[in-house]
Amino acid sequence: MASILDKIVEQTEEDLKKRKQKISFRDFRSFEDYERDRRDFANALRKDGEVAIIAEIKKASPSKGEIRPDFDPQRIAAQYQDGGASAISVLTDEPFFKGHLEYLQIASREVVIPILRKDFIIDPYQVEEARAYGADAVLLIATITDGHQLQELHHAVDEAGLQALVECYHEDELQHLDFDQVKVTGVNNRDLKKFEVDLHRGVSILQQVPDSIVRVSESGLSSGKDLKLLYEHDIQAALIGEHFMRQEDPGDGVSQLQDEFFELLETEA
Repeated sequence: MASILDKIVEQTEEDLKKRKQKISFRDFRSFEDYERDRRDFANALRKDGEVAIIAEIKKASPSKGEIRPDFDPQRIAAQYQDGGASAISVLTDEPFFKGHLEYLQIASREVVIPILRKDFIIDPYQVEEARAYGADAVLLIATITDGHQLQELHHAVDEAGLQALVECYHEDELQHLDFDQVKVTGVNNRDLKKFEVDLHRGVSILQQVPDSIVRVSESGLSSGKDLKLLYEHDIQAALIGEHFMRQEDPGDGVSQLQDEFFELLETEA
């Protein structure tokens, strides 16, 4: 039986065929946001004495359905920046997450912190597309790409002047990464088959990533205690979406989580 991830990739391939018929690869260079200077995603996640937060703009998910009915990506992006987020992740997958490329463009124009395009990227076309809509970085998922394909996508990222967050789900996927090429690596704590979250499994895998690489913990994070666990294991950043999106003011959610984290550190000092 096909997993939800298999279904998403299959749908992505179909959607890509349609988009390529409407807009060519070269057409993206004429987009208004294509030529703007890019922000340094990796450097933004290196914060002494804290865990940097990548706050996610996410309207829905396959497992939870619609998360935020009053969805306004411009307002949310501004709130995230005001709340102290180091970067913003924008989900652009439409069929399964109710995302849109326009949300990426809106967020990029609203803030000065780096913007990550989070999608199921399998083709260099999507990398160029991400630049045209204002992204500074893109998510590359090792699970849905073989070694050659991941290298090709990395090359496309470099050509576009962007950066990549390379996401793994399993320990053995790390063995296939070229850490001379990879600058930021994440581990998704959620099992995409069972949708169960295991933060400790993710931490264990990230411990095997070289110290020179920015490490990111993804999914299922919601407390200062979670951030403290990451901090204690030299994990520089956390990607958090659903927890913030369920707050009345997502930006307040970011600042409150950081305050809780710092209070825990001070208690033990």
